[in-house]
Amino acid sequence: MSAPREVRAGIIGLGYIGRLHLEAYEAANHAGWPCKVVAVCDPKPGTLLGIAAEAHQDAADLLRRPDVDLVSICTRTDSHVGLALAALEAGKHVLVEKPVALTAPEVARLAAAAATSGRRCLPAHCMRFWPGWEVLKELVTSGSHGRVSSATFQRLSTRPGWSPEFYADHAVSGGALIDLHVHDADFIRHLFGDPMEVVSTGSLDHVTSLYRFGPSGPEHVFAEGGWDHARGFGFRMRYVVAFEHGTMDFDLGRDPNLVLSRDGRCETVPLAAGTGYDGEVRHVLDLILGRAAAPAVTMEDALAVARLLDCERRSLETGRPVLVGR
Repeated sequence: MSAPREVRAGIIGLGYIGRLHLEAYEAANHAGWPCKVVAVCDPKPGTLLGIAAEAHQDAADLLRRPDVDLVSICTRTDSHVGLALAALEAGKHVLVEKPVALTAPEVARLAAAAATSGRRCLPAHCMRFWPGWEVLKELVTSGSHGRVSSATFQRLSTRPGWSPEFYADHAVSGGALIDLHVHDADFIRHLFGDPMEVVSTGSLDHVTSLYRFGPSGPEHVFAEGGWDHARGFGFRMRYVVAFEHGTMDFDLGRDPNLVLSRDGRCETVPLAAGTGYDGEVRHVLDLILGRAAAPAVTMEDALAVARLLDCERRSLETGRPVLVGR
């Protein structure tokens, strides 16, 4: 299949995340990526007001359009797999928001279809592309600061206010464990591979997980994710990673976001502009345009992190460590 000269995108779901995708496509176009959002879809007519692209209230109508090459799926978690399968069947490339599904078997269904579709189908794991987090991955991979001894991640907020009923219902959102903590669980896998064992404490709305690796991995890795804080708390996204020869400290709420401490000094680490939403959209565009050969994140990655989260859920329920992959 030859690469198109311009990627024409459609967005299904124009809530908070869908708007971020819309902004990311527009920013990519202004930055020189040949792309255009030609269609959007949302069942609520009010959300479609003021959008330049052609608007639909039924996803099937958008998927039937021959002028849509790529579809961003930004709907409720429990609808992701069905819509992504329909988009692949319609011959579209797909960028599907995280979490891809609530359970690993559902993600596996989509991963199997994506593998034989002949189309790009990527999970929107935006932290893989977030400025300051890409830097961390490069340092861990290169070993330029030595091995990692400790890595801690924190992601805390109030419960999202743009769809309170959805996020309060664990049966459809999965709670903070699935919807919020998924970012850090995925990035830990991205850095260090699958842990041997995980032990989690707390609840679906506020979880802390300790990841145990083999002798070649870090001795201390944990992630905390919760959205049970009172209004006004804001949003906290942070990591602190100790290497043999320095400590990297990222804090979204601080300027500068990223600092490196070493040899008695604290240095600001310059970061690229933009967000992970910009990065993931530009990456999938590059894949479709033939500018990139291999995806930076795959549906197999989404399946692996879903299995890891299943282990964390079991540990929460039993109060015991759970072996990963068993």
